[in-house]
Parts: sequence; C-alpha cells; structure tokens
Amino acid sequence: MHISEIDTPALLVDLDIMERNLCRVAAYAREHGLRLRPHTKTHKSIRLARRQLELGAAGLTVAKVAEAEVMLGAEPADLLVAYPILGPAKLRRLMEVARRTRVTVSLDSAVAARQLSGAARKAGVEVGVLAEVDIGLGRVGETPGPLFVALARAILALPNLSLEGITFYPGHVKSWDDAGREAFAQATGLLRSILADFRSAGIGVRIVSGGSTPALFHSHEMEGLTEIRPGTYIFNDVNTVASGACEWEDCAATVLATVVSTARPGQAIVDGGSKTFSSDRLVNPAEATFGRVVEAPGARFHKMNEEHGFLDIAHAERAFALGDRVRIVPNHVCTAVNLHERVYGVRGENVEEVWPVDARGKLT
Repeated sequence: MHISEIDTPALLVDLDIMERNLCRVAAYAREHGLRLRPHTKTHKSIRLARRQLELGAAGLTVAKVAEAEVMLGAEPADLLVAYPILGPAKLRRLMEVARRTRVTVSLDSAVAARQLSGAARKAGVEVGVLAEVDIGLGRVGETPGPLFVALARAILALPNLSLEGITFYPGHVKSWDDAGREAFAQATGLLRSILADFRSAGIGVRIVSGGSTPALFHSHEMEGLTEIRPGTYIFNDVNTVASGACEWEDCAATVLATVVSTARPGQAIVDGGSKTFSSDRLVNPAEATFGRVVEAPGARFHKMNEEHGFLDIAHAERAFALGDRVRIVPNHVCTAVNLHERVYGVRGENVEEVWPVDARGKLT
C-alpha cells in the first residue's frame, strides 16, 4: 500500500525512527544498569509493548486498570499500575489481572493500601506496592520525611502486599536548561535524603522507580535510581523536542492531513482539528500552536475547531493548494494517539503495517 492511498486524517509512524528510538533507550538502560519498565500510555499498542519486552524491558507500566487488562495481551512478566487504585469495582478487575501476571501498584495513602490489601487477600494473590513520594511536581505522592516513612510502615504491616520500593515522577523537570538542571539536582538531593530516611528506619528498598522522557538520558545521574518508566520516547513529539530530549529527526509519529481550503489569503485549512490532534499546547509556550508542519515549519498551526486545523502560511516555505497533503508532528503524541483507531506504520512512502490502538479510550 502506498501512502497516497491512505485516507486522511491519519496517524503515521515512521518505523525506522521508532525502532531507532526503542533500541536507543533499551541500550541506554542496559549500559547504566537501569531496569526499564516503559509506560504504554503513549503507544497503547499490544504489538509495540511486545517489541519493548523483546528489547529487554523488565515489564510494562500503565495508568488504569483497563489498560492493564489490555496489556495482558503482550504477556508481560510484570505490570506496574502507576496510579492509585480505589474502589471495589476497579479492585475486583485488578485482582483478575493479578491472577494472570505479577502486578505492582503505586499509591500514596494508607487508605488505598488497605483497600488493595483487602482485595488481594480476598482474591488469594500477592500484589507488589511502590510507595509514591512527591519530589517536586505537586501532583500525587506523599510528602518526604516522617509521613512517607509512616506510609511505608503501614504497607509493610498489611497482608498480601509486598513493599517493593518507592516511586516518583519528576514531571516538573521539563527541559535541560539551567532551570531544568537545577530542578533535577534538587530532586536528586531529595531522593538521597528519602533513601537515608528509609535506611535509618530499617526499611529495605529494592526498586527506586522514576524518571521521565525530558530527563531520560540523565537518569543515571540521579543517585539511587534503579528503574525508569519513559513513555513518549517511542514516538517523541513537539514537546519532547522543546525539552531538549530529542531532535526533529527523532519524531516518529505524524498526522497526515489534507488541505481542504485556501479561500482566505495567507491561510490553509486542513482536515483535522481537536478531534485529531488533541488540544494540548506546548509546555511553557511562547505562543499557542498545536503542531509542527514537517513540509513547511514556517507555517503556524495556531488554531483548531473540532474538524478544522488553521495554518497561518504567511511565512511558510512553500505554497499550499487544495488537495495537498502534509504531515504534522503533534504537540503531545500520547493524547493524539488516543484519538485514532489505527496507526499506519510506514517506511519511506510505503505502508508496511497497520495496527489498532488497542488501549484507546481506556479510562477506568
């Protein structure tokens, strides 16, 4: 199948770039002795999860129970649910997953731990736990210090739970400029203090799980870190480039769109809007844009309706005509993938593979 036969809008993945991204991170993890448990939130694909496992990933990371149910299809030896799971409905489903593979859950409260323990005891399974700590993002995670040590002790006292270690997400490190390096250094110092607290309390920590794509290739510089959970690295996007973690040639995913209107001078309309690209803007943006036009980086993708993408082509490197097809790198590829039913794997101008977005819309 030639790329010209694909109806638009469509999500494309350059297979050469994707494979290079996968191999690069797998090699980095091996070189630095880091356990790799990639987050599947980006690709949401069983076949790509299998590829990550084939390249040496120790397991997979998901955010929701529904994603865990889907990713059982990749046959991982270990599934980390990096999200606190609360409520009997979700816990019953999670225990069914735990009967089929090793499950670990990250949580930041004794309440969530007690609910998880009760469900695991009733199901007759053991579930691993990573106690989650906040090292600067301010989203989830217990406060470092006595409260975090108390959480670990509470987990250790509960039946059918195994405290595997600690976890955190340095999502506030969004770039590798002076501010990003300072935030990374502060997080590293805080982690050192947390681990010292656990040693003083006599609590063993087998896994120290953290990291993110923006700071991915500096993970080995964070003393004490043993596991990384990157997700976006498989495809990359505009925000990843903006963070300094990759170059444009490392962006594997683009949305193929068609120019459907040039009626207004200096403007081109493409057949994809917020239902195609998602409405995520750039991290720390100088201006509101929604993607990068590969064929004309000077064109500004500055506005979207549901089905319309607005390109300001006043400074574009080329002219646009009705029917022209362009590839646009989305700002945030994870949310863009969730909007598409299938992905076209291309090599050059040829479509080699088409795969479904297996975990699309898995919100529970």
